Amino acid sequence: MSKGVAEMRRLCFDVEKVTLFCYNYKKSPWVRYCLLRCVMLYNKLRKEVKAMSKYTTGEIAKLCGVSVRTVQYYDSRNILVPSELSEGGRRLYSENDLKRMRIICFLREAGLPINSISELLAEEHPENIISILLDQQEHVLQEELHEAQKKLDMIGSIKQELKELEHFSVESIGDIAHIMKQKDKLTKMRWTMVLTGIPVTALQWISIILWITKGQWWLFAVWACVAIPWGIAVSVYYYRHAAYICPECHEVFKPPFKEMFWAYHTPKMRRVTCPKCGHKGLCVEVYDDGEKT
Repeated sequence: MSKGVAEMRRLCFDVEKVTLFCYNYKKSPWVRYCLLRCVMLYNKLRKEVKAMSKYTTGEIAKLCGVSVRTVQYYDSRNILVPSELSEGGRRLYSENDLKRMRIICFLREAGLPINSISELLAEEHPENIISILLDQQEHVLQEELHEAQKKLDMIGSIKQELKELEHFSVESIGDIAHIMKQKDKLTKMRWTMVLTGIPVTALQWISIILWITKGQWWLFAVWACVAIPWGIAVSVYYYRHAAYICPECHEVFKPPFKEMFWAYHTPKMRRVTCPKCGHKGLCVEVYDDGEKT
């Protein structure tokens, strides 16, 4: 900080003391006039001190909460250029430079790259561009947050699956990872089957009620003509997109249609035969995306 600035600040302090003294005796008109003049002088001196303030690299780094090397790096990239150099060659930054540095730090914390900040600050009216860039960065961060949440959910599911395993192995981890990866697709497939079945089921119950109450059987015949093709289409769709993991050899396989159709099953498993090791028992259902494992 320069010697002149320090003296100006001491003068501001003296004026402030006089102002407080006058304020305590403000009943006198003369004192009130002096008080008003002191306040005006004090504000003027504060503005001049602020305009004359110069900061070294270390001072501006401390005020902005960054390292000296960061300030030097921004200087080398011509993003923050010092207003002047001292007689000894030291870089000195003004109050406007301090404001610019705080804007740079804010934009960096928001995740904007250095090149974008440099181009942005070179514009005549950067505030509109800052708003657009911040909106874009917010969208990117929201997507990253969504992806991170999906990974956290997967980790939680894997931990839960591991607790239910009787025998832990590396292959079991692979099975669980495969199940988690295909979980959304498998859920979508099941919902597709359910939603397409709602109109068919509704038609079935309406036709039965009309047949019982009014003796109109023709609607039931219509339902049968609709339900049979729908059942065939859904069965083929399900067989095409469902596969199973053998708990013994960890092979992902697709059983014959007839065996799969008549096999005992639960919402997540089906009793089928593994073609690789011959194990017949409950196998975990996964989505078949056509990729070879």
